[in-house]
Amino acid sequence: MSAPRLTTIGFDADDTLWQNEQFFRMTEKRFAALLAEHGDHEHIAARLLEAERRNLALYGFGIKGFTLSMIETAVAITNGEVPGSVIGEILAAGREMLSHPIEALPHARETVEKLAGSYHLVLITKGDLFDQERKLAQSGMGDLFDAVEIVSDKSAATYARIFSRHGDGPHKSMMVGNSLKSDVVPAIEAGGWGIHVPHELTWAVEHAEAPVAAPRFREITDLGELPALVEVIAKAG
Repeated sequence: MSAPRLTTIGFDADDTLWQNEQFFRMTEKRFAALLAEHGDHEHIAARLLEAERRNLALYGFGIKGFTLSMIETAVAITNGEVPGSVIGEILAAGREMLSHPIEALPHARETVEKLAGSYHLVLITKGDLFDQERKLAQSGMGDLFDAVEIVSDKSAATYARIFSRHGDGPHKSMMVGNSLKSDVVPAIEAGGWGIHVPHELTWAVEHAEAPVAAPRFREITDLGELPALVEVIAKAG
């Protein structure tokens, strides 16, 4: 009998297992309000996004880099005259984001529990090490994963390495996440399955076209549909 095709399932964390982007959007609105006399929300948000894109290679993904980008944007928009009180408000907003309780998304825990034991589960997430560890601990799902990988970026090489280290290689693995760019497309490029679970809020930097022609691409409405899909794929061998 040939070995089963699917043995390992990778899960993204932010906006797949728990809410994340909504807190960035809320803080962005707060930031724009602080600088309202220097432009409308759309203008300030666009300048902030420019700074975030520019700084990704320096700061990586996460709240700390976002906070530094807000400070940089505030300095630029005010021509270096941003009040210290505004800098203080930005830092306070960043601290609040870093201490905000997690909010699990629908069916997250029950789905991970159903699949644990039957498959090798790996949490694969980008972001700040301390913050991602905090959120995983608060989620109460940490013990359900066989491995946790907190990475600086997600590429086909990243998935090939992780699924070879913690599983039977990418061809017998699946990645589940809300980001087509980070979770789905590179996992398929590595030779695995890519399962898209759309979230109503997706950061502009994470935009990508759905690889609808790829045989190993699937999209589900929410995580509640994942166990049945996994069963179909596993039976197909």
